[in-house]
Amino acid sequence: MKDENTSQKRGNTTNIWGGRFDSSTEKATQEINISIAIDQKLYQEDINGSIAYAEELQESGVLSEKQLDNIKNGLEKIRIEIGSGKFQFKEKLEDIHMNIEARLTELIGDDGERLHIGRSRNDQVATDMRLWMRKASLELQKQIILMQKTLLLKAEQHVDWIMPGFTHLQCAQPITFAHHCLAYYEMLDRDLERLKDAEKRCEQSPLGAGALAGSPLPIDRKRLAKRLGFKDAMQNSIDAVSARDFIIEFIANIAILATHLSRLAEDIILWASTPFGFVKLSHKTSTGSSLMPQKQNPDGAELVRAKAARIYGNLITILCVMKALPLAYAKDMQEDKAVMFDSFEQILLAIKALDATLEGLMPNREKMRAALDTGFPEATDLADWFVQKHQMTFRHAHEITGKIVKRAEQCACSKLKELPINEAKKISPLVTQEALEGLTVEKSLERRNALGASAPQKVAQQIEKLKQKQKHRQNGKAE
Repeated sequence: MKDENTSQKRGNTTNIWGGRFDSSTEKATQEINISIAIDQKLYQEDINGSIAYAEELQESGVLSEKQLDNIKNGLEKIRIEIGSGKFQFKEKLEDIHMNIEARLTELIGDDGERLHIGRSRNDQVATDMRLWMRKASLELQKQIILMQKTLLLKAEQHVDWIMPGFTHLQCAQPITFAHHCLAYYEMLDRDLERLKDAEKRCEQSPLGAGALAGSPLPIDRKRLAKRLGFKDAMQNSIDAVSARDFIIEFIANIAILATHLSRLAEDIILWASTPFGFVKLSHKTSTGSSLMPQKQNPDGAELVRAKAARIYGNLITILCVMKALPLAYAKDMQEDKAVMFDSFEQILLAIKALDATLEGLMPNREKMRAALDTGFPEATDLADWFVQKHQMTFRHAHEITGKIVKRAEQCACSKLKELPINEAKKISPLVTQEALEGLTVEKSLERRNALGASAPQKVAQQIEKLKQKQKHRQNGKAE
């Protein structure tokens, strides 16, 4: 039966840790300590960790079978209450751990208070966060793979759709829309690998480390770790409760992903603008103006750019929180959950919104191709011709070609092949009419057929290779 004098044992405070204190917590101090509005997201992980810990206590002879059953039944009732929205979270209990423990004690009596023996909120929250982060990482990986499928489909549908490739946002060389899509596929692939690799640093369990010095109980921490799906237990109890590098790495990986999404968003924003006109956005993924009835704005893509900035802020926050903390735990770490949750939620929203935008994107073949009629994107091919045909050094060929481009501009030519041959020969007598006529964007693309290059046949081969990779992922096979 629950001890009716428990509140008296805790002095004059209502806090669960209040036995040593003789007065109630001042309001602002109490408010700054409260985290339940944020960390209630960890309720599933907290309950799972508590069940595993109770099972280990019973296995170690600390709890009886009856007490274990009582605790597990109570925790499952609480899981249902929270999941259904019937659970009453209490700010005076500060966090998810105390809210669940207090409710458990209400439901089952003293056995609820026995659950915390040998355990601290320090190792409890570190365990909860690792469990949550592993689940969140898998969800994010699935969304990345879905976006890769969208990029792959767009590439397959537009293998030979020619467009300008840009450097410094100036027309540089001809590429294809498919080749551009695959560039982002590769970026996302590295994001995926970073998230997978980070899982290795989350395969050890902190539970059983106590506040910082370890547990006095005869528990088997390795066995406890395996109960929760970890591969092992963390080897140092101080590190177990004070490490937050796994959160820093998680947010850093999200920040890199956000950078890639922001770059794609920027491309889409430029392409959809009136001066470019390379793509048309779906009405489902664009918005209108409250004043100008003709507007179709890429608000989703623009907000993806802004989400990247927000996530960068979260990364700087957690780095600054941790940079000067002495070992082991300090309450500063309470700020870690807000930035972890927010980074995940914002990147998940961003990638879903951008994937939908990309899916509804309608490229304009004529506009993209017409953009190559200015800017002399074929100039590099002429320099290559001098090198290959006349064994000229590239720097010399570059200089001659630059002068030919300048002369073409003076003659109001939009393409080098339009330059009269007699004008070209004034700069270099080596130039031939055949060389100039061969300077087309189509032939430029065909010439670039090395691995990873933009020739349509090479891009088509890469698409097939990546489609097979996607199938292997779906089937759970090693790549």
